[in-house]
Amino acid sequence: MSARVSARRLLSRRSECAAPDQLVASVRAGPSRALVLRGEAGVGKSALLEYLVRHASGCGIARAVGVESEMELAYAGLQQLCATFLDHLEHLPGPQRGALGTAFGLRAGDAPDRFLVGLAVLSLLSDIAEKRPLVCIVDDGAVARRGLRADAGLRCAPSRCGVGRAGLRCARAERRAAS
Repeated sequence: MSARVSARRLLSRRSECAAPDQLVASVRAGPSRALVLRGEAGVGKSALLEYLVRHASGCGIARAVGVESEMELAYAGLQQLCATFLDHLEHLPGPQRGALGTAFGLRAGDAPDRFLVGLAVLSLLSDIAEKRPLVCIVDDGAVARRGLRADAGLRCAPSRCGVGRAGLRCARAERRAAS
């Protein structure tokens, strides 16, 4: 779908666009926020995420997109989300730097502790958000959940990123019950 078509379809979605607008305004002002967009496949969640990206000028953007074939790969989605910030790993405390480096395959070692990986992601995102407001977007969280290891990093990210300005936006397709 082209940006023009997407924008046209969002014209009648003023109330749906208000939530991403409020997220960006809040993140620019300072406090961290999270917003989860849920709905059945095809209702326009990804279009709202694109709207958010287009309207988040002045903010850093970190994105991860759920890929079915990567569901079984530990930390695949989390690596997508943090890929553009890997040059900031040296700012992390040693144990966090080591855990994230191992999780992302940047260094050899045993599987890292998930809590330590989550803490490292929070520290990394907080470090980035202190310099510039940051909007993290996870598209299709239902597919990406395993690769993101959301339970270790992203579930608590917005409440714990209070040091910086970060917004987390997730879109999740709801599964229909079999009839």
